Amino acid sequence: MSRPVDASRIPELQSVVTLALEEARRRGATQAEADASLQRGLNATVRLGEVETVEYQRDRGVGITVYFGTRKGSSSTADFAPAAIRDTVEKACSIARYTAEDDCAGLADPAQLATEFPDLELDFDWPIEPDQAVVLARECEAAGRDVDPRIENSEGATVSTSRGVRVYGNTHGFLAGQSSSSHTLSCVLIAQAGEDMQRDYWYTSARDPRDLEDAAKVGRIAGERAVARLGARRLPTQKAPVLFAPEVARGVVGHFVAAIRGGAQYRKSTFLLGAAGQQVFPSFVQMHERPFLKKGLASGAWDSEGVRTRDRELVHDGVCDGYLLGSYSARKLGLQTTGNAGGLHNLIVDPSAGAPDQAALLRQMGRGLLVTEMMGQGVNGVTGDYSRGATGYWVEGGEIAFPVHEVTIAGNLKDMFRQVVAIGSDVDLRGGIRMGSLLLEQMTIAGE
Repeated sequence: MSRPVDASRIPELQSVVTLALEEARRRGATQAEADASLQRGLNATVRLGEVETVEYQRDRGVGITVYFGTRKGSSSTADFAPAAIRDTVEKACSIARYTAEDDCAGLADPAQLATEFPDLELDFDWPIEPDQAVVLARECEAAGRDVDPRIENSEGATVSTSRGVRVYGNTHGFLAGQSSSSHTLSCVLIAQAGEDMQRDYWYTSARDPRDLEDAAKVGRIAGERAVARLGARRLPTQKAPVLFAPEVARGVVGHFVAAIRGGAQYRKSTFLLGAAGQQVFPSFVQMHERPFLKKGLASGAWDSEGVRTRDRELVHDGVCDGYLLGSYSARKLGLQTTGNAGGLHNLIVDPSAGAPDQAALLRQMGRGLLVTEMMGQGVNGVTGDYSRGATGYWVEGGEIAFPVHEVTIAGNLKDMFRQVVAIGSDVDLRGGIRMGSLLLEQMTIAGE
């Protein structure tokens, strides 16, 4: 029986990382860092009641980066044998000797490294066997298909579970590991009335399987959403308010996050160049980074360089408080790392005054487009130009009037951010950005 992938494997990975660092020192590297990981998962998909796929995933790897002064070289392997580790270090050293000097290259400042490692409750086992996963997926899909006889087809229901462990170490003396889990149940259904065919989905995701929504509930929501889209129409081209549902609203805010990353700033490839200290959103908008949320999907006490994370106000009264920096981008900009090498750690977007739910936001909008799904990649991160396909519902008199499809919504992200009217209390917890529905004053809707 194979060993579990959990915190018990941290010492094993620590030994791998330690060997890599020792070998790098032996070969003359002035600095080095290594990252070792193990991951194991199970996916089971059922379509129309029949098993479509059952897949196991097993991944392992170690990445090694060495520095000779300001020359950098990196190499990786999936083999944890000592000989393979030494060979991988040798390759990284060989690469470093031929790379160009870079004054910003190197490990994070030792004073910035994490020294406290609280239990953030990120790892929960879900001892589900493949046959049990299939039963659960069948239950989910069946509940969705039972919603309405017009649900004649399905793209399937999937149960997915994974656990992983990661250890990072460097020659400044940092060595730490973290185990984590991710569990998901999803369903995609297709409704048909005559020649009109519409699909929609729902899913639940959590660190702890006990926090997942009930399988039948996930299926029912997917079914209800698919049926609700029957009879979808196109719209005449116009300008109108747009309300993004929570599951797509976080994507809009995600473009802000991407624009203030250090890499985009020092490359000058962002529409929010030099935005720190500037008014980007209306004054009621508040965004907070909270790395230490228990069971948070983006929680972590240290970033991918071992730098300690911290609570911070990313947007205060609509003003961008700073950038998301790792050590390299910080040096490029003459700043200090913010502990964001590898990404953001739980962005909380506060609801606006009165904490309106989606129904209240529909009433506030009065007439406009509720967007529930986005398509395409029409976003220019340099100019901020935004144009994406959308589906959802047309709203009249503060209530949903009819479903909408085959429209494009367009604008510029700078303008969109300034035109935020309200943010809902209907918070979606299924990602690293936690927020509710997002109401914008106006966008161009291109249809017929």
